[in-house]
Amino acid sequence: MHSVLDKKIDFLPGVGTTRASLLNTELGIFTYAELIEHYPFRYEDRSKFYQISSLSEDLDNIQLKGKITSVSKAGTGRKERLVAKFTDGTGSVDLIWFQGIKWVEKKLVTGADYILYGKPTIFGHSFNFSHPEITALTPALEKPTGLKPVYSLTEKLRKKFIDSRIIGQITQNALRDIGTNIPENLPESLLVKYKMIPRFQAYQLIHHPKNYSHVRHALRRLKFEELFYNQLSLINQKLLRKNEFEGHLFTKTELLTKFYTDHLPFELTNAQKKVIKEIFFDFKSQMQMNRLLQGDVGSGKTIVSFICMLMAVDCNAQCCLMAPTEILAIQHYHGLKVFAEKIGLKIALLTGSTKKKERTVIHEELLNGTINIIIGTHALIEDKVQFQNLGLCVIDEQHRFGVAQRAKLWNKNKEIHPHILVMTATPIPRTLAMTLYGDLDVSVIDELPAGRKPIKTVHRYDSKRLEVFQFIREEILKGRQVYIVYPLIEESEKMDFKNLMDGYESIARAFPDNPLSIVHGKMKAKDKDYEMQRFVKGETDIMVATTVIEVGVNVPNASLMIIENSERFGLAQLHQLRGRVGRGAEQSYCILMTDFKLSRESKKRIETMVETNDGFKISEVDLELRGPGDMSGTQQSGLVDLKIANLATDGAILKFARESALEILDQDPELIQPQHAMIKAFVDKKKSPRLNWSRIS
Repeated sequence: MHSVLDKKIDFLPGVGTTRASLLNTELGIFTYAELIEHYPFRYEDRSKFYQISSLSEDLDNIQLKGKITSVSKAGTGRKERLVAKFTDGTGSVDLIWFQGIKWVEKKLVTGADYILYGKPTIFGHSFNFSHPEITALTPALEKPTGLKPVYSLTEKLRKKFIDSRIIGQITQNALRDIGTNIPENLPESLLVKYKMIPRFQAYQLIHHPKNYSHVRHALRRLKFEELFYNQLSLINQKLLRKNEFEGHLFTKTELLTKFYTDHLPFELTNAQKKVIKEIFFDFKSQMQMNRLLQGDVGSGKTIVSFICMLMAVDCNAQCCLMAPTEILAIQHYHGLKVFAEKIGLKIALLTGSTKKKERTVIHEELLNGTINIIIGTHALIEDKVQFQNLGLCVIDEQHRFGVAQRAKLWNKNKEIHPHILVMTATPIPRTLAMTLYGDLDVSVIDELPAGRKPIKTVHRYDSKRLEVFQFIREEILKGRQVYIVYPLIEESEKMDFKNLMDGYESIARAFPDNPLSIVHGKMKAKDKDYEMQRFVKGETDIMVATTVIEVGVNVPNASLMIIENSERFGLAQLHQLRGRVGRGAEQSYCILMTDFKLSRESKKRIETMVETNDGFKISEVDLELRGPGDMSGTQQSGLVDLKIANLATDGAILKFARESALEILDQDPELIQPQHAMIKAFVDKKKSPRLNWSRIS
């Protein structure tokens, strides 16, 4: 049975075939439901008429009612403008248009009454309005109309004269046709508990509010609904997976005990111990683990993953660790090989550069079980790579792998799927983690190893470059190494900031006696690795690079990170780059270089970096500045499909929505109780896939 919400917009008054086609292609609006879920992104306050005599510069957009007394042109050529005198009886202002002059001039009638909407500014000693919205006064507009919704539009829609007023009108027509026939999808108990208005009323008020109180009530209801169903879906997927997929049972601890007793060269942090306990609990549950491990740069995620591998190997299972780059895979391999060989484990490395003969041997030894642990890149997911008994997959920097790639690794053991541990050094804000990974178990290492000194971060303008160069010399004289990172590798006509090649030449001139490395994304892999290894081995003092060094390079002797044009980088990227230093016992530094022209957002990013080393605090500010769509590529991946909720500001609503979803699924996992019938009907209608394997890592 079709709901009125499923009706096509084609025959809605005010739409028609042409407009329907435009709304289909430009906004993805085909049905009444999609139309009323195209929410306003802001409102214009039309609730009062101001008087010209009471204008002030600090006013935002306002509304005036008055008369055009004259229309004239001023200036010539490109400086030509249309000027109209407007009065309301308390004073007069100039209305100015620099574009569309002919069209506006035809529209204006001297002596006619109009309603004007715009921002007052002072030029000389009088107020004027530049390109105001102006509408002929009619009896219907004599009184203020309240709040006017403003909708997101495309350039093509504007050219076809479909503006916010038109969208508002056809939405009102749809709501009039729908009436109260919008099925409620939240139980009465939740509406009462959180004092929320009914669904049909929320749609009415979001599109046609009389005041901001109406907007707040509508937003609260619609945001809760959206986040509730987001969480219900994720929690349900998690329950389905745990009930449906059996996991390897790992209970032996002989290898682990031996490693702890004889070979672990340092004390684990309390945070690492807590995470290991959480993972071991999963291993002993006989349910397939799907766990996200978050840890700031240098927090010790890799050793935690190795300790977990020992428990798997002790129970005759094999383990793999997949890294996004060959450099990072090699680094993991050399770091873990020392430990593995001490306790008699066979560890191997498989990357795109592995020779054919060696690759064949690795394939054989994985199949016959000789290799206990394999470290690699995308090469691990090739069809030829088969395991005797893959029990644990560790995926590093998981957001750099595609859905199909991760699923192929998971399917390397079809009999009993391997446990999945995905790691990220990019801290994820709590609200984003709940909506992106609400169906995963999440562990956090929020503590750095003992002895690590916090990196000192400072902001310096380009005018202080000679002082910065002197500081570089002082660090090199101490035997330290330095990174200098640039945002581009070629000149750009659109942006006037330094590129890598110019930077390399200036550094070479300033430090003629110091060997340099240079690394960028356009280099061949072997050349890039060669330059990296020179720096790792201490053969060069300074590495000049682009952001290819953002992830994974571990050089404990590097104590200084200089980021050129740091205002051009996002917060997450700045934090990752800073994390390349501070890996040894010596004091490390990060210098953020900028010019004097900084936007408000750029200033906020720089200030945040200077104030804190805490990746999770930084991620919260990043979410606030950029929104969830740009973070971790979530907009492109489609994992966060929120139309009205804002993860940067709606954390409290998300918390209540998740608690409600957990409580309902705990009481009624199949949603068969009468009071949950509306929830089940709504979920079934949405037809969400039972499992979304993009969430495996």
